[in-house]
Amino acid sequence: MKLLVTGGAGFIGVNFLIYMSNKYPKYDFVCLDNLCVPDSKENLPYIQKLKNCRFIQGDITDVEFINDLFAKEKFDAVINFAAEVSVDYSIENPDIFIHTNVIGTATLLNACLKHHVARYHQVSTDEVYGDVPIHSHKQYSEKSVLRPSSPYAASKAGADMLVLSYLRTYGLFTTISRCTNNYGPHQSYRALIPIVIRNANNNEKINVFGTGEDVRDWIFVTDHVRALDEILHKGEIGEIYNITGHAKRHTIHVINAILNTLQKDSNLLTYTADRPGHDQKYSLTDRKIRSKLGFKLQYTFEKGLIETIDWYNKKQKI
Repeated sequence: MKLLVTGGAGFIGVNFLIYMSNKYPKYDFVCLDNLCVPDSKENLPYIQKLKNCRFIQGDITDVEFINDLFAKEKFDAVINFAAEVSVDYSIENPDIFIHTNVIGTATLLNACLKHHVARYHQVSTDEVYGDVPIHSHKQYSEKSVLRPSSPYAASKAGADMLVLSYLRTYGLFTTISRCTNNYGPHQSYRALIPIVIRNANNNEKINVFGTGEDVRDWIFVTDHVRALDEILHKGEIGEIYNITGHAKRHTIHVINAILNTLQKDSNLLTYTADRPGHDQKYSLTDRKIRSKLGFKLQYTFEKGLIETIDWYNKKQKI
């Protein structure tokens, strides 16, 4: 199988490539990334070490480039990680998110049709469903109505709708996955857990939005890519699969868990005004992927957090 992995130099993409290239040594992986995020450049050495993976720099919104690439490479499948992902940045610059996340997805879908790619998978997010009240026990399923709160989430929801329309209108074999908050090695220092680890180690202030009582469901990135492997090989065409970590935590509790592990004091915390439209709590059910594909998590939040802290501590010493 020849698989195009777009956004493959990003956090989840590079973890996916490392896992899959080692598990499937006879597969041919092509990593496509525009390297617009500085952290992606830091992940390149890890990709270049993979014997069955080639890196190509390019943008998924460049129609001519994408069509030339697809004509040359003859891909069997495409998995799309490429996206603008920062909620804060999307509030300031929504046009960039619409361009990359919606137009970029459309460009890939059109190329799949034109060049007869057998399979397309869209990596989406739990944020497309919107939030629930902090104390609510409600869980969104794959059939729930999408109620995105931020321009980022709305752009991802729009991309999902395009994917579903290409299945129904053109018969393109597609699947979608919607995952909760990822953490683990190779994540950008713009994300919560890495920046808390770095600032705590450097005894620098740690910013907390509002009271930090918002709730997220955390999943170790290796479990996420294992779930994607299951969907690619056993998932039913046209289906959406929620992926969760079964680790709902208040943000302030996640921060304090890191501080306790690093033996740092909570006086590093500083509280600032909440961001506009800040979602309170994300809550999904992953019953489908567990019952239909037999997927099981391998990491508890505590185990994954220890591995993550160890990885960043080693990185900071290099």
